[in-house]
Amino acid sequence: MIDCKNCKTRIRADKFLEDQKGEGFATGLTLEKMNQVIKESNFACPNCGQRGTFTEARDFNLMFKTSHGASAEDSLDIYLRPETAQGIFLNFKNVVSTTRRKIPFGIAQIGKSFRNEIMARQFVFRTREFEQMEMEFFCEPGTQKEWFSHWVNYCMNWLTEQVGIKKENLRVREHEKEELSFYSEGTSDIEFKYNFGWGELWGIASRTDYDLNQHQKFSGEDLKYQDQVQNKKYVPFVVEPALGVNRLFLAVVTDAYEEEKLPDGETRTVLRFSPKIAPVKAAVFPLMKKDGLPEKSREIFADLSKLGNIEYDDGGAIGKRYRRQDEIGTPFCITVDYDTLKDNTVTVRERDSMSQERIAVNQLKNWLFERL
Repeated sequence: MIDCKNCKTRIRADKFLEDQKGEGFATGLTLEKMNQVIKESNFACPNCGQRGTFTEARDFNLMFKTSHGASAEDSLDIYLRPETAQGIFLNFKNVVSTTRRKIPFGIAQIGKSFRNEIMARQFVFRTREFEQMEMEFFCEPGTQKEWFSHWVNYCMNWLTEQVGIKKENLRVREHEKEELSFYSEGTSDIEFKYNFGWGELWGIASRTDYDLNQHQKFSGEDLKYQDQVQNKKYVPFVVEPALGVNRLFLAVVTDAYEEEKLPDGETRTVLRFSPKIAPVKAAVFPLMKKDGLPEKSREIFADLSKLGNIEYDDGGAIGKRYRRQDEIGTPFCITVDYDTLKDNTVTVRERDSMSQERIAVNQLKNWLFERL
């Protein structure tokens, strides 16, 4: 990190250099090289604008330090966990003995993690406290490269096919040798194109057998897996996909958000969520608040609510109701009108194309189910 001697702003040196010089510029740079580039380039402080005021770059601890104890004098220095993974390794032996799982298998967990980020910024992309989802996938030594490739492809496909993120906003970046953690034999990041540039969304790392060996070494417990099929014991290798919930949320909303210019000159704000993840699956509108239309709408609403979160809205003009649903990403809006009372059909309006079609009420639930 570096400090501005004029305004005391503290900055993470590698991220600052990449902001100035381009993505990936700081990869593998030593502190000496960073200092040389900063000095020669005479960058201005992003806060006060002064030049030549940066301190020498120095290392900092990403572990979040705090204290524990009844009094300051007796307190102990402790560190909040930077990842959820170690709890999985601690329970590896218990999971194997109680569930009798055969390798390969994975253990997944979601929980809070903490990092001593110098510059918490870019909305929820970089925060000091965040929700993390990790899986440790245990496999036989010698098969880890095959499984590593499998999980990179699987995670990318899940983001595009299940979550619905556009392929052009995703890419896979393999870590350079200089970037790899000391325990990793290979790491790839699935990156998303945020509004501030490409950033890590999902990291997949081949952690070898390092973690289990370390726990085995310092605990004295035998953490070898007994492979009954091959009649041999070994410490499993691990492939770890790790995904931040905060960053996934930011990527999904960024990818879906659009301000669309309409032919009449108006601007429509819309969230183009995949129907699979849309918080509201459909909305039911009575065209008018009279003549039996609300009663019929409530009947349809109650039936469709079995499919998921369905909204009922009878407030304001029908066009305004469409716009409200567009802004929260509702993929389908169903209007009950006077023709519904005659032929038992409704108008279904699709969010992205704004096209409309008439669907029979007795077919409506199946029609929606096939598209959600």
